Amino acid sequence: MITSFELDHRGVREFLIGEDVRKLVDGVAEDVRARVRARLYPGVRVEIRKYTSDRGAASITIADVRGMAWQARDGVLTRAAGEAGIEVKDWRAAG
Repeated sequence: MITSFELDHRGVREFLIGEDVRKLVDGVAEDVRARVRARLYPGVRVEIRKYTSDRGAASITIADVRGMAWQARDGVLTRAAGEAGIEVKDWRAAG
C-alpha cells in the first residue's frame, strides 16, 4: 500500500517536451489536418506549425483568406479537432 506520493516535476517536464510526446502530438496534428482538408476545396493549404512551450504542441491553420469565414460559419477546425478526440474549449470562457 502506498502511503505517500511525490511528483517528479523535472521528470514530468522532460517527458512532456520529449520525443514520445512530440510524436504523439505530431500524429494527432496530421490527423486533424487530414480531417480539415476533407471539409475544404481541393488545393486549399492547411498548415501545421509544430512548437514546444512547456510541452510538445502544434497548431493547424487554413492558409487561405476564406479560412476564418469557414471556421466562423462551419467550424471546420473545431469539428475536425473534435472528431480526432480533442476537447475544444472556448478560450473566452476560461477564467
